[in-house]
Amino acid sequence: MHRIEPQREARQKPKGATGDQLLYRQCMLTEKKKLASGNSTSRPAQKRIRVPLSRERIEEESLALIEDVGIDEFSTRKLGQRLGYEAMSIYYYYPSKAHILDALADRVLSGIAIPERHLSPAERLRQFANIWRKLALQRPRFYLWLSLHRWNSEAGTRFLDEMLACFYDAGLSPEKASRGFRILGYYVQGAAQDESSGYAQGTSSLAPLSAEELAARFPRVADASRYTGPSQHEATFELGFGALLRDLGIE
Repeated sequence: MHRIEPQREARQKPKGATGDQLLYRQCMLTEKKKLASGNSTSRPAQKRIRVPLSRERIEEESLALIEDVGIDEFSTRKLGQRLGYEAMSIYYYYPSKAHILDALADRVLSGIAIPERHLSPAERLRQFANIWRKLALQRPRFYLWLSLHRWNSEAGTRFLDEMLACFYDAGLSPEKASRGFRILGYYVQGAAQDESSGYAQGTSSLAPLSAEELAARFPRVADASRYTGPSQHEATFELGFGALLRDLGIE
């Protein structure tokens, strides 16, 4: 990280001053210079008021920016532009992009409503699954990263423990609970990805068959397409999810 040299007007660092306070004072000196060099007959410049930085605001804008540009293009420089601050000001709260993403993972996982323990294990698992699918639809780009991120922080571990409790409460052995958790994870994560950014959102052939050709030459494919749209997602998901729960002996 490059060191920012103080401007001449700020020859001595005030005792107890933070990096953001120094940056603020430098900005104020710059604004005073601009006003002093202006024409006395010109209209007075309007004072620009910036919304103060906070962890809450940085995280909210980070989630929005990720959905706009994707994880790969997400950077503290672009985030600073969105917030109206230099990237150096963000480093006061988060030392790096990785630290921001880590905080976002904990924020999202901690914000998920845990199903009530008095519900049956099958109903709790359904609620977990539907919350996960909803998250993928709301934040598809962040979801793709989060689904591969290791949930080994305290917030992530607590979330995993709550899901595993459903399998234990259903009377499954530790081995079957672990395998069941993984099996349902395969299904739910795959379904969430497909519903939010999967096959229907993918690229198309440059020479696709027309609906008429499809019906005439490949009637089975044409018939199957009637049940693949968004309006059919819920019925398809429940068919597979219910089958898995029954096979595991949870429902």
